[in-house]
Amino acid sequence: MPSQRAAQANAVRMPAPPSPPPERASDDLCRLGEALKARAADVLSQTVARTVTSGETVEALVQDSFERICRGSTLAVARWIAGEGLEVTVDAAHETSTIFGELAAHRAASLNEVTRRSMMWRNVMAEVLCESAARLQTSADALSQALNMLQLSLEFSLLRMCECFEAERRRTDEELARREEELAFHATHDALTGLPNRTLILDRVEQMLARAARSKTPVAALFIDLDNFKSINDTLGHGVGDELLRAVAARLQGVVRHADALGRLGGDEFVVISEELTLAAGPELIAERMLEALKHPFNLGPDQETRLTVTASVGIAAGERASAEELLRDADIAMYRAKWDGKNRFTVFDTDMQDKMQNRMELEMDLREALAQDQYHLVYQPTFGLGDMRPNGVEALIRWQHPSRGLVQPDAFIPLLEETGLIVEVGAWVLDEACRQCATWRAGGYPIDIAVNVSGRQLDSDRLIADIEGALSTSGLAACALTIEITETTLMRNTEETARRLAEIKQLGVRIAIDDFGTGYSSLAHLQRFPVDALKIDRSFIAGMRENKEGETLIHTLVQLGKALSIETFAEGIEEQQELSILRDENCDSGQGYLFARPLDVAATEAFFAKWREDVAPAVAQQIR
Repeated sequence: MPSQRAAQANAVRMPAPPSPPPERASDDLCRLGEALKARAADVLSQTVARTVTSGETVEALVQDSFERICRGSTLAVARWIAGEGLEVTVDAAHETSTIFGELAAHRAASLNEVTRRSMMWRNVMAEVLCESAARLQTSADALSQALNMLQLSLEFSLLRMCECFEAERRRTDEELARREEELAFHATHDALTGLPNRTLILDRVEQMLARAARSKTPVAALFIDLDNFKSINDTLGHGVGDELLRAVAARLQGVVRHADALGRLGGDEFVVISEELTLAAGPELIAERMLEALKHPFNLGPDQETRLTVTASVGIAAGERASAEELLRDADIAMYRAKWDGKNRFTVFDTDMQDKMQNRMELEMDLREALAQDQYHLVYQPTFGLGDMRPNGVEALIRWQHPSRGLVQPDAFIPLLEETGLIVEVGAWVLDEACRQCATWRAGGYPIDIAVNVSGRQLDSDRLIADIEGALSTSGLAACALTIEITETTLMRNTEETARRLAEIKQLGVRIAIDDFGTGYSSLAHLQRFPVDALKIDRSFIAGMRENKEGETLIHTLVQLGKALSIETFAEGIEEQQELSILRDENCDSGQGYLFARPLDVAATEAFFAKWREDVAPAVAQQIR
């Protein structure tokens, strides 16, 4: 056994550093070193000749790296043999390690090729030493010592090379592992917010449902959708929209429980999945916390100069389901119900909602076909100057005559037009049709103006300006005969952009009226900021005059406000003679309502104007004297 160990040791024994040679051998060794220095160019040329004709084909830059290693190593070994000491190889070792590292990092040459070329260099070096020893007639001990030093240098170089390649292998493995983790993360997380994406959320919901089935514990999903997010993207740009989504994600993350999971499904849709719920910490409480968290404004932009307040609609689905998709679907349906009910609220799913959702989807599909199939038409409600009681215009109102639904009232489909964005196309059609009809009436001897309602979605885009210009140009209607009506709430959505667009509309010569005035949140300062021509006092204030004295006082205040600002005042919803008398006493400028006429089709409108001149006007004038 001892003899076997000795044999193994001898088999792997590395050359030992050369022992101090005898004096003559030392002189001969120095002579060999100097001779090797002198033939460094021969070593390079012979090594290159042997390597370029065999083995791997490498690029020119890689070949240059091999030649640099050959030159540096040859001179280092030659100096060491010449007696300058082992430390002379340190600089060469640093350069060689650097080059090996570059080759390994760029995978420019295989480890096998680098080893093969190193062995060829060693062979050429040994041949040159043997030739030099024969020529110089040096001692055999000196040649043996030189060859031993050459072999030791080669093995040290190979060791450094292996270390470099091993270090690069470890670095590559670590990089691959890191990238695999990144890929796995990106496959299951939203790139914008870093939250779990739909894939991961569905997986977690499946696990949650399985645990709930075993433990009989309650579970819930909360579907969160930001209200009017598309308008923010359209008006402020997708950069601000993305920043807002990140800020919303961070704020929601701050209010959900540690046991819950928040994810982003896409767009402006988020979801919270929750389990181990109690009466004290149910899904309704979670929804309330999220809605409360969104009340505080967001400061966005490079200098935090953009200040936004957003709301959200939240749908809640609780209890066991057959699948994760089913739970999220029910939460989604409840979310849409929250939007229909006015937004900025939460709604809990019930089984009746699915039928309502189906009905809504069918309604939306019908709406998308209505414009192309000429199912819309306009009716016109006359307006009057309350001073002389003469008709001075009409308000254009849209109606939808569906082949199977019959006449659909505006309250049943206009909110859906707004939500889907179809209102932009439909609104452009209304402008075209209203201007065309008014131009026809004016050409036929009816000197009336026309008012058209404009939605918030239309006012969010510069397209509205082009639509108005196009309608006026195509119809030939004078711009001063057109009034654009905008609700007070719409006016306050994005004051900067709204003011700019209204100023451009005003430059066209079109009049601008605030509809439903008194029901929103505009201030006197805001009224002065916008180019407003008329205030349409909401019908609720007109009806209030019949109920108490305070109602008359409020009307007096609103009319006087208009006069102070040199803005026309217009009363909506006049239904009784008493209301008309009070409004005339307050010097309200204009009005409309069922007392005069309901909305009429084209023929009935023309008949109304003709009959008013002949019969109604004198009677009304007699009554108000």
